[in-house]
Amino acid sequence: MSVPIPRRAVLGGFAAALVAGRAEARPPFRLRKDPQPLLSPPLLDEAGTTRVLGDFAGRVILLNIWATWCPPCREEMPALDRLEGLLGGPDFAVVPLCIDEGGIERGRRFYDEIGLVNLPLYWAEPLRVQLALAFIGLPTTLLIDRETREIGRLPGPFDWESEGAVRQLSALL
Repeated sequence: MSVPIPRRAVLGGFAAALVAGRAEARPPFRLRKDPQPLLSPPLLDEAGTTRVLGDFAGRVILLNIWATWCPPCREEMPALDRLEGLLGGPDFAVVPLCIDEGGIERGRRFYDEIGLVNLPLYWAEPLRVQLALAFIGLPTTLLIDRETREIGRLPGPFDWESEGAVRQLSALL
């Protein structure tokens, strides 16, 4: 005779498996063993220069796709700003890619409003970014190696100042 298991017990078991370790100790990315080449949409910087991902070759890139209307995106931007301040340089860069329909100006207003100082600002047409990088939701963050190949992808927000994030990214430098 089978014994019914309460639904909460089953769900609780699944949840416990997901949160078993300290969240801040977990690295954000499961690194790919087979880095994948990426298409690059045209990226516009604040000076009006059009760039592509290849312009960042030689550095490890944390490409964060975001929009000002996305609450989780807005929430994680200060941590990305501090991460760029901590690790940014010739070997690493956070590349925040705003896909607001309103263009790069809307992203700049948001940066000024919350006091971001370390992050550069890039903008690209939302549809081109979607087609080139095949992401589903916002924010989405891609970890890109020095040859501009994708080595990790994280849908959703993350605490970019966490011990796990800093340790994983530092190990790649």
